[in-house]
Amino acid sequence: MQTILVTGGAGFIGSHTIVELVQAGYRPVIIDNFSNSEKFVLEHLEKLLGKPVVCYEQDYRDIPALKKVIKEENVSGIIHFAAFKAVAESVAEPLKYYDNNVAGFVQLLKVVVETGLSSFVFSSSAAVYGNPPTDVVTEDTVCNPTSPYGWSKYMNEIILRDTCAATTSLHGIALRYFNVVGSHESNLIGELPKGKPQNLLPIIVQATSGQIPPLTVYGTDYNTPDGTCLRDYIHVVDLAKAHVAALQKIMRNKDDSNYGVYNVGTGKPTSVLELIKAFERINKVKVPHQLGDRRPGDPEAYYAITKKAESELGWKATKTVDDAVRDAWRWHESLANTK
Repeated sequence: MQTILVTGGAGFIGSHTIVELVQAGYRPVIIDNFSNSEKFVLEHLEKLLGKPVVCYEQDYRDIPALKKVIKEENVSGIIHFAAFKAVAESVAEPLKYYDNNVAGFVQLLKVVVETGLSSFVFSSSAAVYGNPPTDVVTEDTVCNPTSPYGWSKYMNEIILRDTCAATTSLHGIALRYFNVVGSHESNLIGELPKGKPQNLLPIIVQATSGQIPPLTVYGTDYNTPDGTCLRDYIHVVDLAKAHVAALQKIMRNKDDSNYGVYNVGTGKPTSVLELIKAFERINKVKVPHQLGDRRPGDPEAYYAITKKAESELGWKATKTVDDAVRDAWRWHESLANTK
């Protein structure tokens, strides 16, 4: 049983990936400083998996501690999630993001090279594309990030690519994922936004529950079927499975190219109003919302082509928007019932 180190493994996407790693026969070990996650997630993971979860409470940038974990746990590969991720905050505090996300990433890769690890999966983002020139985005679409957060992800892709090229024993994959939604069907793990939510589905959840004011739909005059923006919403469980598929590809095909990048989405655009209506229909609730003007910089439509991931990773999204809105609301209700 191979041991996989998961940085940020107690977070939203990380915790779901822990579940999929165990189900695929790996032994995950978490490093998390809990700056953007909660410790009770570990208890929920253990309940879900029926076994203890190994977790080290430390910053991934603590190099001596990192080396010790890799050695003592006999780590075979790394999935790297640990990063700051709020776009607006990155614009206000760019040095915070470049220090943690980029400088920390360089130090992490130095340890990877020094310890001889050969498998590395990186959590990138569709934010690397910025405002793409076309609605449909492939891995060959020009990358032009519009925020320090997006630039930090793109910089790390380049750093990983160049390190893999220079260190031929290292194989890396970067996954560019689109709008991540939903939660685990067990209601034991899910999204836990700290502060004001940044993404549409958590905003819908909190507006519906009265935690925040009614949400505003920004722009109803776009050239789309209902006039609102189109986005690609990927269920977090599907996304977690994509990380396992990427890891398996690296470990199975060491003779292939030692670096690859893949879009992870559904390839099916969903509008803002469609997401709201799906939430209302599936959960039998009303989402308080109002119609507003466009926001500067919002792309009209933006969704993934995932043929490369399907053909090379053997992965394809199977869950729907209906699954995501159901799971997100059930997760919210389960949290409310435990308070």
